[in-house]
Amino acid sequence: MKKILGIAGLLFVVCLVTTVLAQQPDGSNTFLTAYNLENLAQRLGMFGILSIAAAFVIVTGGIDLSIGSVVCVAGCVLPHLLKDLGWSPWLALPCTLGLTAAIGLWHGVLIVGLGLQPFVVTLCGLLLYRGWMRWFTQDQTQGLGSSGASLRWLATGRLPIGDAFGIPVAFLVMVAVAVVAAVFLNRTVWGRHLFALGRNEEAARFSGVATGRLVVMSYVVCSLLAGLAGVLFVLDVNSAQASNFGNFYELYAIAGAVLGGVALRGGEGTVLGVVLGASLMQVLAMAINLIGSSNRLEFAIVGAVILAGAAADEGVRRLLRRRRSS
Repeated sequence: MKKILGIAGLLFVVCLVTTVLAQQPDGSNTFLTAYNLENLAQRLGMFGILSIAAAFVIVTGGIDLSIGSVVCVAGCVLPHLLKDLGWSPWLALPCTLGLTAAIGLWHGVLIVGLGLQPFVVTLCGLLLYRGWMRWFTQDQTQGLGSSGASLRWLATGRLPIGDAFGIPVAFLVMVAVAVVAAVFLNRTVWGRHLFALGRNEEAARFSGVATGRLVVMSYVVCSLLAGLAGVLFVLDVNSAQASNFGNFYELYAIAGAVLGGVALRGGEGTVLGVVLGASLMQVLAMAINLIGSSNRLEFAIVGAVILAGAAADEGVRRLLRRRRSS
């Protein structure tokens, strides 16, 4: 709870500072406009899903560096199925998500079955899936045109609240995912076993926990949610190019999860904290664009957040070790 309150307090301070610095001489505020807040909520919906995806594997003590490339797979395959093959949207969507879930299953099998390190498996996946998509699309832009019109409301739709503001549907999708993830992690035996696995895999195994199956499941869920976010991203912009679609999105996902209190050593974290962490990342990115009129510092901020999270995680680990030994 202390971590969540700390993250919420930091988010409030960043929002307050951004509001003050975005105040214009004519009395208007570029941060608090309805249009800007809608865009912020929409981006939070998409990147929040990615951070929840990353949290599932980080909680087990693993990592997934292929999230951005899985986003690319979803973003390229969905237009191909809809426009090039003429599939029904309600057939193309589950097939696309099924493909991304299969990628997660492949990761889990390599990690559990062959004993490979998650870092190696997902780093290779990062390169493999993007290269596969570039070959598959011949580096051509995959456009949806009007074929995805019936699905675009998932990414671009708004639930009107008053005359000037509407809650983005993508944000509501993220809220639904967060609620399901929170219930799963906190109210089911599998969720408690995931945390036990992250804290001490050997002890969990000796306690009768099916650690291998849980690891596989966490990577399946991660890739499935990354695929869902990829679908939302491509429906939002209506096209995707394999060379850059989803580039570095794994960094935003990991940074949001780590900033939200998910320990890189595993076994600790909350979905609410992850959502707050992802919110903070998006507010920081928007503040850089609004105040600095440039996004050149954005990657530097992401890198600093991951580094600070890793340093804090190591500090907590050493402190706990000293308390146990004393």
